[in-house]
Amino acid sequence: MVVTAFRKDRIKGPEIIGPETESADWITIAACGTLISGGILLLTGKKRAGLIAAASGTILAMIEHEESLRELWDTLPHYVDRARSVMDQVQQTVDKIADRSQSVRRALGR
Repeated sequence: MVVTAFRKDRIKGPEIIGPETESADWITIAACGTLISGGILLLTGKKRAGLIAAASGTILAMIEHEESLRELWDTLPHYVDRARSVMDQVQQTVDKIADRSQSVRRALGR
């Protein structure tokens, strides 16, 4: 079965789009459909079915973008190390503030 769509352009006139000119990306369509249906199910209160649909849509989207996912997986340790470094800096700052507040309390006699 061949489905053709007509596209009107004001300059060129109608253009026929068929299987030879443009193919449907069924994985992307399925991923979007299951993510949308999962969201609707979650909004209507059907949590288990919504989570299953959203998870399957996410898996389909990950299959479609496998190379991007591999790049993210390869750079993930760098992001974890950077987050750990930032958390260490925040902890050091909090410790300094706590020490200074204790010294100020002692100086004020409280």
